[in-house]
Amino acid sequence: MFQFKQFKIEQDKAGMKVTTDACIFGAYLPVEDKKRIIDIGTGTGLLALMMAQRTEARIDAVELDEQAFQQACMNIQQSNFIGQVQVFHQDIQSYAKEHLQRYDLVISNPPFFNNHLKSSKETKNKALHTDTLSFDDLLDAAKVMMADDGTFVVLLPEYETSLFIDIACKKEWKLQKRFVIRHRKNAKILRIITTFGLDESTLVEEEFVIKNQDETYTEAFARLLGEYYLIF
Repeated sequence: MFQFKQFKIEQDKAGMKVTTDACIFGAYLPVEDKKRIIDIGTGTGLLALMMAQRTEARIDAVELDEQAFQQACMNIQQSNFIGQVQVFHQDIQSYAKEHLQRYDLVISNPPFFNNHLKSSKETKNKALHTDTLSFDDLLDAAKVMMADDGTFVVLLPEYETSLFIDIACKKEWKLQKRFVIRHRKNAKILRIITTFGLDESTLVEEEFVIKNQDETYTEAFARLLGEYYLIF
């Protein structure tokens, strides 16, 4: 169990656990002035709850895996945001075809391993591997669901980010922001948050460092996660 300031995340049934990079992603997401948000592959419901804490927007969360879906439902039901977040047990490909709702913000921390050795745990396989959700399918579903002036934000490792950007550009998505996350200054890239839209804009690039050389958290990390982590 992971305790935040305004909610807690039970994670014993979900393939993907709470991670530092996911928490950075949740705190980074641009929820201001958004009215409808969708979280694709919500897992434990972490990102949906982090966004709910900072916005009054209606948040839909979609999860294919049965155990993760049940875990997300429980975490949301035990929070103060139960009336704001709704979880759907469905693959996003079907959801995009069946729901006519258009979203101001579409977000995803998607599965990213392709042709890698798999875990013996099926729930972890579904969470980490692209078998059930390819980058092509994710981009197509996001385009169907997103409002014309909306934003699509994704968290991936460095190599997978480059693949994702290539596919997105071929589908006429426009890369608007790259937010590079490192454990320490000059360390290898941990994750990259990319922001896409349908309109051309000047690319904004930022770097974010989690820890100082003495292992203390950076001021930037403390500012970003201050609303969530109990240690701040």
